Amino acid sequence: MKFEEVLSHYTGKRILITGGAGFIGSNLVRTLLKAEPERIIIIDDLSSGFEWLLPKDPKIHLIKGSILDDEKMMHAFSFKPHIVFHLAAHFANQNSVEHPQTDLLVNGLGTLKVLQYSHLAKVERVVYASSGCSIYGSDAPLPFKEDMPPSLHLDTPYQIHKLLGELYCNYFHDYYGLPVAIARYFNVYGPGEVPGRYRNVIPNFMWWAIHGQPLPITGTGNETRDFTYVGDIVDGTLRLGVIEEAVGEAFNLASGTETRIIDLARMINEITGNRAGVVFKPRRSWDRAIRRRASIEKARKILGYEPKTDMRTGLTKVYQWFKENWENIEKSVRF
Repeated sequence: MKFEEVLSHYTGKRILITGGAGFIGSNLVRTLLKAEPERIIIIDDLSSGFEWLLPKDPKIHLIKGSILDDEKMMHAFSFKPHIVFHLAAHFANQNSVEHPQTDLLVNGLGTLKVLQYSHLAKVERVVYASSGCSIYGSDAPLPFKEDMPPSLHLDTPYQIHKLLGELYCNYFHDYYGLPVAIARYFNVYGPGEVPGRYRNVIPNFMWWAIHGQPLPITGTGNETRDFTYVGDIVDGTLRLGVIEEAVGEAFNLASGTETRIIDLARMINEITGNRAGVVFKPRRSWDRAIRRRASIEKARKILGYEPKTDMRTGLTKVYQWFKENWENIEKSVRF
């Protein structure tokens, strides 16, 4: 199915996005607006998202609040959404290590609430944003495939609770017949991600490079990740919202390629003109994953998913976004 056809399925729809003011959510909103939906409802407590990331459009209705707040959730579901994209999360591994109870509440109970309300509202589809970097564990063989059993020895509460979310999705699908599809995201990057504490490596590297600082590498630099451009993630996520064969299934959404962290740092320094180089620091105690690469054959075959943005092109777009939004970024950085 061509992407234009996928997008046309959202025309005239009411769409609820939890965490819609975040990095991935705001990119999803911008793409969905092209489909001329009836309304996009966003519920976001702005703990990691920002209102300025959202376009100004009368079709957007922003509810500032937590998915744990039943009053806010009843407000969101009062619009009777056809499709729910559940992106809200207590974000980042280190954050979950430092705040495990909050992580359990938001990523566990919060996901349960989203599924309960979706079931009661009889929505047409729920798409759950899981994390492929989480559920396979650090010792799984490459490439990660969806038919691999999830690891029972995960490294952080975030990883544990992302897997818990998948288990709840499977339960609601199997017991209630809720049409749920699971997206396993891999190392998403792109315009819209503000740097700061607990943030991903790319926006933080970009921030430090623009400031002429050496880029800190935790480990040897030979560690790899499967970095995936946010535009490709949005493409795959929207496909999960309309393709019937996706219901009850989990799909890796990734680039399918490995990038060494040292090579990533060098590319960012080249793009920004940063001459400060890199500095090596000890690996974080919880980070045992040396290499990550996903198989995207299932997504390619069933969804028609095909990542299109190479690493250098994507990083160049991130740098351009930083330059265009510098004033807002400076006000929002939280280190």
